[in-house]
Amino acid sequence: PPLATIQYPPKPHHRLSPTTMNVPGLHRPTTPPGRPPPSARRKPSKFSFGTVCSSNINRSMEAHVVLQNAGMIVESYGTGSQVRLPGKSAMEPQIFKFGTPYSEMYRSLAATPQDEAFFMHNGVLQLCKRGASVKLAPQRWQDTPSTAVQKHHVVIAFEERIYDAVIEDLQTREPTEDFKAIHVICLDTKDNPHEAKLQGRVALELCWILEQTDDLDLEAPELVDQFQEEQMTHTQIKVLYQICYL
Repeated sequence: PPLATIQYPPKPHHRLSPTTMNVPGLHRPTTPPGRPPPSARRKPSKFSFGTVCSSNINRSMEAHVVLQNAGMIVESYGTGSQVRLPGKSAMEPQIFKFGTPYSEMYRSLAATPQDEAFFMHNGVLQLCKRGASVKLAPQRWQDTPSTAVQKHHVVIAFEERIYDAVIEDLQTREPTEDFKAIHVICLDTKDNPHEAKLQGRVALELCWILEQTDDLDLEAPELVDQFQEEQMTHTQIKVLYQICYL
C-alpha cells in the first residue's frame, strides 16, 4: 500500500466564503448521490499499535502521526524519567515532566524572542507544535495503566534500551484477566528528526504487513523475520522481536 502523505501540522480545511463562491465562472463541486462503493472505503484497522521512544516527542510521535494518517489505531509513549529536549548546549537540556502539555512546552521555550529563534532553528518548537496537533501531552509508558497497555497488539520501540525497558515493564506487571499476547518489536533509530521520519515510514510498512495476517500470534515471528530479510537490506541493524503476555 502507498505510504501516507504527512503534513505538519495537518492543514485546516478552509470553507469557501460567500464572496468567493459567487465569483462568475467558479462553480462549487457537487457530490454524486448515494453511498460510496465498498472499494472506496478504508478498511478499519484490525490491530492497535503502540510506538515508544524516550521522551514521546520525536521518534514515537513521528510514527504516531504516520500510522494515524494511514488509518491505524495507535498511541505513543516515552520510557524516560523525564521529557528531555535539546537545549543551548549538551550540558543544558530542556527538561519537562511527563504530562506537561506540548503547548505549555512551546510557550516555555519561546518565552523570549531570542529563545524562540534558537529553538525554532534547532527544530524543538516544531516538534512541540506537531505534538500539540496530535494529543495533549507526552505519556510515560511505565505510568500507563495495564488496561490501556493491554489493548495494544503490537508495540514498536525505536531504540534497543527502550525495547528492553518495555519488555521489563511488561514482565513485572500483574497479569490482566484477558492475559493476551503483545508483540514487541525494535526498530533502532537515531534520535533526530531526519532518522525518525525515515523509520516512521519503515514502521508503517511493517504495520501494514502485520495488518494483513489472520492470526497475528501465530504468524508475527515469521513475518518479522521476512521483513528483516526483504525490507531492511539498507542497514545492518537487526529488527528485534519478542512476544510478551499481559
